Amino acid sequence: MTKAKYQEIEEILRKQITDGHYQTGDLIPKEIELAAKYQVSRPTISHAVQDLVNQGYLERRKHVGTIVKQTKIAQEFIHVIQSYDREMEQKGLTAPTQVLYFKKAEPTEEVRQALELKDDDEVYKLTRLRLADGSPNVVVTTYLPVKHLADLEQVDFAKQSLYQELDKRNLPVVHVKRKLEVKVANEMTADLLDITEKDPVFYFHTYGYTKNEVPIEYSIATYRGDENYFLIDLKK
Repeated sequence: MTKAKYQEIEEILRKQITDGHYQTGDLIPKEIELAAKYQVSRPTISHAVQDLVNQGYLERRKHVGTIVKQTKIAQEFIHVIQSYDREMEQKGLTAPTQVLYFKKAEPTEEVRQALELKDDDEVYKLTRLRLADGSPNVVVTTYLPVKHLADLEQVDFAKQSLYQELDKRNLPVVHVKRKLEVKVANEMTADLLDITEKDPVFYFHTYGYTKNEVPIEYSIATYRGDENYFLIDLKK
């Protein structure tokens, strides 16, 4: 399928941003200048620029012009099942992990219901700070049923992927349900993510199931609102 002209211009400008031709904070040329350079109409340029604004690459500033923003990360985990490490790797980003907490715990009623636990069942509580190229990006707290994963305490999750460890134990996550909310960061979350208290954040609940729809994971992830957007790709 032939691309529309505005899509071609959008791709050119996006590549110039990602390649560093235009750096964060730079003004891009005025739309009339871009129209003359690429020999297209001004509405075509305006459409391409607005798409890049919507994607988080550019920002229009009154009395200033259109500037390059710090590029947001396209998160695709809404419609795929894969680890954070793998998704960042595909985008060419490093994704170090800091383990903030990892111990057995008594589940709350919310966690008990999510994992379909009995009253005397224990869980592992694993809280990790995930980075993207050195910048704090998401805080995720994961609950896992001890009854299915008796030896999990031996794993160093600063170095190992949770989903890979579940695969090794023949307990792969094969089905997930996710619920998205937009909230404001509390003081602790703001401190961890290096943002300002009450900044907007994406707040995800993930319910992960292994074979035969057995609940194996319940996670609560808080993503920075200023560095992420979530890609949804639907077909009919």
